[in-house]
Amino acid sequence: MAAQAEDAMAKLALSENQSEAAAAPAAPTAAKPEAEDSDSDAEAPAADGSAAPAAKKKRKRKPKKKTKTPTTQTSPPSVPLSTLFPSGDYPKGEESEYRDDNTFRTTSEEKRHLDRLDMSYLNDFRQGAEVHRQVRQWAQGWIKPGMGLTEIAEGIEGSVRALTGHQGLEDGDNIAGGVAFPTGLNINHIAAHYSPNAGNKTTVKQEDVMCVDFGVHINGRIVDSAFTMSWDPVYDPLLEAVKAATNTGVAAAGIDVRMCDIGEQIQEVMESYEVTIGKETHPVKCIRNLNGHNIGQWKIHGGKSVPIVKNNDTTKMEEGEVFAIETFGSTGVGYVRDDLECSHYAKAADAPHVDLRLTSAKNLLKVIN
Repeated sequence: MAAQAEDAMAKLALSENQSEAAAAPAAPTAAKPEAEDSDSDAEAPAADGSAAPAAKKKRKRKPKKKTKTPTTQTSPPSVPLSTLFPSGDYPKGEESEYRDDNTFRTTSEEKRHLDRLDMSYLNDFRQGAEVHRQVRQWAQGWIKPGMGLTEIAEGIEGSVRALTGHQGLEDGDNIAGGVAFPTGLNINHIAAHYSPNAGNKTTVKQEDVMCVDFGVHINGRIVDSAFTMSWDPVYDPLLEAVKAATNTGVAAAGIDVRMCDIGEQIQEVMESYEVTIGKETHPVKCIRNLNGHNIGQWKIHGGKSVPIVKNNDTTKMEEGEVFAIETFGSTGVGYVRDDLECSHYAKAADAPHVDLRLTSAKNLLKVIN
């Protein structure tokens, strides 16, 4: 039995060796054609009918989407004006003709020729005016009761920086363009020059009257303009009075016009209006100690004042000067006094040089400059 078992196991081992030897040469024979004819295999099926490896498909690249140049302004405004006006020519806006004896200035061929000689500074004004117009138009629909003054100021000033293309993050960028002065948000009895300081929590109420005063500048050419908002129709006559008085002042202005004449015409129009609040009727009065002013390059107040009441100032407007005609109407006594915290600061242009010892003072002056 043991001998038979040994014979059987020997035969089994022999048969296994023979089958391995028979199978061994089959591997290289199958691998040879693949190695030698790999190129033809990719193009045609194998002779034995087996499927050839599929060729790698080339992926089609998706065409890059072309970035479209914006042709309209966003809300809130964020598209730089230079993108909307690639030619660099900005809208003229509304033009007011000279009155009466000054009409010769627009009909004179010589005067028209001189006006065309240097228009570059006017284009800076027009760019700033268009920035102001677009931001103003958006703000008038955006500002609502319940909003905070800080939110409003940041929204307006952020839009001005975006449209001028000057964010003020680099040295000298604010000099080239951007916000001309702090945004004034003057509510009710506050007539002018109030901006929310850091931490201000004041919100606009439904019954408030608010004057929004902000400026834009391009290369130091300052556009200074304001508008008044009210959500109670009771105050509509007050808003109409101020608007009519401003238009009167603009129409009256011109070369060689005396300041007292402009003030007299503004006062006449402004004080022809009345406002009825509750059962009381209040005459609209000009705030006599607030004025318009001329504007210099990088200088908001140039030294001349434009009164809004009749007075004895015979100073004349001169050729080449730029003026802001500002009118202030009130249902109160028509006189302002300094009050509340200071929110507007300016460096005196003619201040003498002083050596600063404190590092904090030096850093502050560096920021201002």
